[in-house]
Amino acid sequence: MAVARMTQETAVFIDKDGTLVQDVPYNVDPANVRLTAGAGKALRHMKNAGYQLIVISNQSGVAKGLFEERELLPVNERIRTLLEPYGVEVDAFYYCPHGPGDSCACRKPKPGMILRAAADHVIDLKRSWMIGDILHDVEAGNRAGCYTIHLDNGGETEWVRGDYRQPLYAVKDLAAAADIICRYAKASALLPAVAPC
Repeated sequence: MAVARMTQETAVFIDKDGTLVQDVPYNVDPANVRLTAGAGKALRHMKNAGYQLIVISNQSGVAKGLFEERELLPVNERIRTLLEPYGVEVDAFYYCPHGPGDSCACRKPKPGMILRAAADHVIDLKRSWMIGDILHDVEAGNRAGCYTIHLDNGGETEWVRGDYRQPLYAVKDLAAAADIICRYAKASALLPAVAPC
């Protein structure tokens, strides 16, 4: 007989390209995968604070016919290998294979991937975070009900503002994001629920 979990977990949802790994457009070659500066230590810091780590990534190269979905798996394995020396493991990878015109519910800035991950992993979104290098990531996190951090590292080039596109914080690297998130974790008893935008 299966027993349902009674307590909800917290998570940090992390964009992949430009946030967790250096942005190489439409890359599926594991040899070209490199962690962004400080990513390993930052993820370990968040994991040690009790957060699940879940990668959330748009992969429109599938819809464009540039690569097959199965080619994403070796990239995920390369990321796991790169994180091993830091003693940290990603809990799950979610990706949207659709293109911008496909009107799917999972492609960021829509929150579908985050909502699915939250259901799969029993995550309390009101105590969880989304980190990304573009405002689509911020919007997806805000729409899902998470706290949001914009990694302002040059990835965002359009700067289209909107009701859901304002992050709670903007920082230059994952280390700074992890410091903020871990401070909140320590004060979680005092942390208010995220108000809807």
